[in-house]
Amino acid sequence: MKDLSVGSVGGNILKFTVPMLVGNLFQQAYNFVDSIIVGQLIGKEALAAVGASFPIIFALISFVIGIATGGTIIISQFFGAKDYEKVRRSIDTLYIFIFFASIVITTLGITLSRHIFELINLPAEIIPDAKVYLNTFLLGTVFLFGYNGTASILRGLGDSMTPLVFLIISSIANIGLDILFIKYLGMGVQGAALATVVAHGGAFISAILYLNRTHKLVQLRLKELVFDWEIFWKSVKIGIPSGLQQTFVSFGMVALFRIVNSFGTNVIAAYSVAGRIDSLAMLPAMNFGQALSTFVGQNIGANKIHRIRSGLIATLGMSSLVSIAITCIIILFRQQLVGLFTPDPDVIAVGSSYLIIVSSCYIVFSIMFSLTGVLRGAGDTIVPMFITLLSLWIIRIPLASLLSGRFYASFSSWGDRLHFPTLLQGSLAEKGIWLSVPIAWLTGAIFSYMYYRTGKWKTKTLIKQKD
Repeated sequence: MKDLSVGSVGGNILKFTVPMLVGNLFQQAYNFVDSIIVGQLIGKEALAAVGASFPIIFALISFVIGIATGGTIIISQFFGAKDYEKVRRSIDTLYIFIFFASIVITTLGITLSRHIFELINLPAEIIPDAKVYLNTFLLGTVFLFGYNGTASILRGLGDSMTPLVFLIISSIANIGLDILFIKYLGMGVQGAALATVVAHGGAFISAILYLNRTHKLVQLRLKELVFDWEIFWKSVKIGIPSGLQQTFVSFGMVALFRIVNSFGTNVIAAYSVAGRIDSLAMLPAMNFGQALSTFVGQNIGANKIHRIRSGLIATLGMSSLVSIAITCIIILFRQQLVGLFTPDPDVIAVGSSYLIIVSSCYIVFSIMFSLTGVLRGAGDTIVPMFITLLSLWIIRIPLASLLSGRFYASFSSWGDRLHFPTLLQGSLAEKGIWLSVPIAWLTGAIFSYMYYRTGKWKTKTLIKQKD
């Protein structure tokens, strides 16, 4: 465990971020490897099916992730205040919540899976594989929540190294199981999902066995778990805005996928591939932001608010440099990166166009995430929620529909009478969807900075400060 309220500001944040980043890179390898093996060994239709499942998975788990975020913020603030009894009770409460939440999510997802895919207009030939992948993946929700909950708890306590070890082991196991289930046992997309379930389960069980022996604060002992309603409602108070934010973001992803689906299998597969590459490319910015949240939470708990501005400046500098480097790499090797997933030239061409447009603005994303990291670490999750909803639902989704021509196609009869410009009549096609992404990030960054400057977030802490 690491106390981030003492020592070098930038050094602490960097040392905390690196293990977490490496761990999350390995965690993303679950999805990355699934998609590569599926695309190369089964085909672009199966690749599209796996890609179509992820917005649905995110939509199903997003609210729980938000509530859990509230719990980890409380843990970091109690730890900064050295109130270890409250830390212990907060951890117990979080474990109990995510267990019952996983049961509800699994039941809902499996029951509604086909209806959801039909609702987003997924092509009929892709739905069977998508349904099999989603239902199999959801059977492991308890392991997914359990491991990620444990990792989040440890990060709230300043320990980002232990989760890394178990993620590396489980990621390597995932790769081996993917090849075994798909190539040698011929299980198709179900094998890819099953490999992820087994890997998640192994990571969670191994982490619990290890932590029960080594960490007094993080021990999962079923007979001794205590659910603290007061702490739970505090978690809910902080977590509901984050949960709602995650939920609306996930619905936004589904809405965007509905627009993408109208362009056919090649664009669906390309969007899925580009999304995998995006998820890896944006991890450094996200992890710097998460590390900054823990840094802010602990320093607020320790009554050292003066260190927060220095933490933000250091994070912005490190995150921006990494984002620029990643942008250069992706633009130079975009075709080779997309080609890892599929040999299809049409998919490679569409995916490459996405990467040129979106990767050019990773630095904007990094700035936005650093600013919101400060706000969330302080316990101010309501304003970031509204900023996210604004940039996604008011900016990105309408722009994606408008610039891709789908808005015009839906209203072509009166659009002709109003003499819409050629740009709005679909000349950008799927590129209009890609352009909406950086515009939404820029909007979010501007509004986050404006709110940060007001300083109102400093009043949201749960820990009573000394005068």
